[in-house]
Amino acid sequence: MSDGQLPGPVLIGLEGWELKPRERDWLQNPQVGGVVLFSRNYHNLAQLELLNESIRSAAHAPMLICVDHEGGRVQRFQDGFTRLPPLGLLGRMHADAPELALDYAYRHARVMATELLVAGVDHSFAPVLDLDVDSCVIGDRAFSAAPAAVADLGRYYLAGMHDAGMRTCGKHFPGHGSVRADSHTDDVLDGRPLAALERTDLVPFKALLGQLDAVMMAHVCYPKIDAAPAGYSAHWIQEVLRAQCDWSGVVLSDDLGMHAAAYAGKLRDRLFRSLEAGCDAVLVCQPEEVDELLHACANDRLPSAPSLLKLHGRNRVSREELQTVSEWRHWQQSITDLEHCQWA
Repeated sequence: MSDGQLPGPVLIGLEGWELKPRERDWLQNPQVGGVVLFSRNYHNLAQLELLNESIRSAAHAPMLICVDHEGGRVQRFQDGFTRLPPLGLLGRMHADAPELALDYAYRHARVMATELLVAGVDHSFAPVLDLDVDSCVIGDRAFSAAPAAVADLGRYYLAGMHDAGMRTCGKHFPGHGSVRADSHTDDVLDGRPLAALERTDLVPFKALLGQLDAVMMAHVCYPKIDAAPAGYSAHWIQEVLRAQCDWSGVVLSDDLGMHAAAYAGKLRDRLFRSLEAGCDAVLVCQPEEVDELLHACANDRLPSAPSLLKLHGRNRVSREELQTVSEWRHWQQSITDLEHCQWA
């Protein structure tokens, strides 16, 4: 890695368990600022650690290594990691035993973040702050349908991530959970006026912006507020999030390869539309789309993304040290035991 270089604004997906020659070339591209890992990139802990080391050694600048590791059906690494329950379980617990649920939200986040940091992963795109109202893709990835419960549980979850040494990311702003369609496969329209969003979906985000280090935008269009999906909307990013909410953290797009992202045209157009709207960085998660985008932008001069450096993790403990900490083993076991609790 070259000293003094700044990361670019594109976070890329890789093909498999180890770097391919073309991927080493991508990591030397000044437009690239990080990597998003998936289940296809994980075989075991030793392989993951080696992959992360090779990413960093091949890169032109400090690379942000990220993953979606929410728990439940969105946990990319499983064997060798604590099996995390979906956040929705904590919401069900919160309805009956709120203090217990808050304690478990903190533990869930602390275990998740610590295990990733020890393995060399900087950042999990977590937590989901959407509401579990009607979405076919959000569902129990969200804490609850109740905005106050999401904010309550989210506050403790974010504290757990921070105490482990990981930066936080709330998604999907300004809310993906109240409409049925899945932005991976469909266009998603939320026809409610701003006043309705402010009473519901926006509540957790506004309550927790002080604890958030990053926000991931939704590929959802709110036509009564702006014709463009939120990730392409200067109104949502610059006027609502930045100006009205006085927020200065990192803004990320969701994956530009998703169906709903096609609103802006080809991949190069999606990239520029996202950056012009106010995103600091964008995700391009499928390797063939990474190749397509970097070729399309070969003659473009993209802005660097120094704000990504703020999201790098701080590994505070080794795996060997963890095994000697009785409190850690208790937390780890308590999260595993949630699978058999009365709210599961």
